Formats: sequence, C-alpha cells, structure tokens
Amino acid sequence: MAQALDADRLADHLQRAGNRLAPLYTVSGDEPLLVTEAVDALRAAGRAAGYTERLSMVMDARSDWSAVIAATQSVSLFGDRRILELKIPTGKPGKPGADTLARLAEQAEKQADNPDTLILVSLPRLDKATREGRWMQALARGGMMVDIASVERGRLPAWVGQRLARQNQRADNATLQWMADKVEGNLLAAHQEIQKLGLLYPEGQLAAEDVERAVLNVARYDVFGLRDAMLAGDIARTIRMIDGLRAEGEALPLVLWAVGEEIRLLARVAEARSLGQDANGLMRRLRIFGAHERLALQALGRVRPDVWPAAVQHAHEVDRLIKGLSVPGRLSDPWEEMTRLALRVAAAGNRP
Repeated sequence: MAQALDADRLADHLQRAGNRLAPLYTVSGDEPLLVTEAVDALRAAGRAAGYTERLSMVMDARSDWSAVIAATQSVSLFGDRRILELKIPTGKPGKPGADTLARLAEQAEKQADNPDTLILVSLPRLDKATREGRWMQALARGGMMVDIASVERGRLPAWVGQRLARQNQRADNATLQWMADKVEGNLLAAHQEIQKLGLLYPEGQLAAEDVERAVLNVARYDVFGLRDAMLAGDIARTIRMIDGLRAEGEALPLVLWAVGEEIRLLARVAEARSLGQDANGLMRRLRIFGAHERLALQALGRVRPDVWPAAVQHAHEVDRLIKGLSVPGRLSDPWEEMTRLALRVAAAGNRP
C-alpha cells in the first residue's frame, strides 16, 4: 500500500474513506499536539466505521511484545471490532518489537479488505536509517504512513491564523506575528491560547489589544531553537532566544553544548568540503538530516570556511569563562560572550 499522507491529506483521506479505512496507520512526527490530533482523528474515524472497542499500549525495546500479538488474536466477548493503539515514544522497539511490528503489518496487508482490528502506531520523527529499516518498510507496505511535519518559525503566523479561522476568528498580520513570538516553540501552548481567545471574544476580527491582554508569554526558549535561529542567520531571534534562556535560568553549559557542538560539527563538514571529500556522506554520519540539514547547508553557504575554526576556539574560550577562568580579549560575563559566539555564525554574511 505504502501511501504517505501529511496532516491535511489525512483529513481528506478520512472524509473520502468513510467505513473503508486502511487496516494500519503509522503516525510519526516531532510535534506532540499535531501527532495527538492525527491519532484522535483516526480514532474518531475508526469509531464511526464500527471499531467500538479500544486497546492502547505504550511500548519500547524492553516491553513484552507477545502481548501485542495476543491482543490481535483474542476474540472480543461481544464480537466487536477493535482499535489497537501502539505508542512507541522512543521510536526504538528493539528486535522483538521490530519483528512483531513486521508481523502485524503482514497480517494487516492480508486483511486489508475487512480487518477486524484497526492498528494505529504512533512514533516520533525517525532518522533516515530507521525509516529504511525492515520493520518500518513493513509498516509502510501494510498500511498508510502519516508524516506530521513540524511547524517552522516562518510558517507559525499563518498556522495561528488558520487555527483562529477554525473558530471563525481572524487577526491582522502584525498581531499574528506577535502571537507567534509569544508562543514560539510550544504548539500546545499556542493551541491553548487560541482556544482561550475563542472563549473570551466573539467571532470576527480580533483587536490587537485584546489579543495582547489574553495571550501569555508562553514561548519555550529551548537550546535547539537557539541552534536553528543561529543557523538560519536570524540575528534578532538568536539574541531573543539567548535572553529568554538566561531569564528562564537555563544552565549555560547546556546552551554552550548546543551551540558549540553544532559549530564543531559544521567545522568538520566545512573542512571536508574544502578538501573535496564527501561532505554529504559526513553529514549523514553526523546525523544531520531533515530540517536540521537544510539549516546547516544554509549556514555553510553563508559562513566563510575560515570562520569555523575560529568559532570552535571561541567556544572553548566560553567554556573557560563558564568555569570561572579569565580569557584575554573576552568579556567577563559568560552569557554575553555566549551571545557573541552565536552571533559569529548568525551574523556572518548578513552585514557588509
């Protein structure tokens, strides 16, 4: 079967499918809100199609996977068709889990016309090697893959606008941008704030001052968001992320690890490029893929090759400052020097 759907195409598919659902759906993605919404939609479609019994299991490499097979083979007391939900938060089922999932997929493929059990598998976003593994390929053949893409920062205002439109509300572009700044990196909080606006205000155009009064500053300033802002060359966002991490009391060694490790990795890739080596192969070995790969390539194209070794040395010096050691030519405040380090990459190529 091996058909892949995104969130929008899943909604269209369920509307068209009616009672003729696929026997197996595999949902993967990094955004818990969007993955949960996709599974909720599949569960509701299953109930409408006559799958009245539901069994949910959270599994990993250490789980007893024989219970999963037993669940598919046991007969309901009332002869009801059932939904079997398998949640694998780690994305690592282990060998027994991989074998079980492959077996389930084969069974689903054979019973595609009239399955007694609707199987829903939810996973985090998987790397390329895992996606090409035997058990994932079996899941793809046995049913439908639902790949839930993350909402990147540039798309967030439009995403907020679409969610407001679902409750017949709208806001001007400046207000949508302001909301995106406030809920950046936390879609669940964004969803809650949008629902709050639906409860507080009537349908129609929302006034900017009303939105500002209602929406809390729920941005999650995480270290990977800082990394992405730095790679994208977004100077204002890089500074805002560092200020937010500092205000929230984030451990500076963790912040340095996220920024410094990225700089070290890209320094290796830049060196490989300059020597005519297989830089793409190196990026795969360094586990740089997907949206991260696109941002990394953007940074490599913007930052001169000779900047990377100097930035690696700068990261070592920030580490010394964090440990309380003085470094000639560097600021005494390690947070301020951390900002200078991140801007060394973010601002490269952005100024005369």
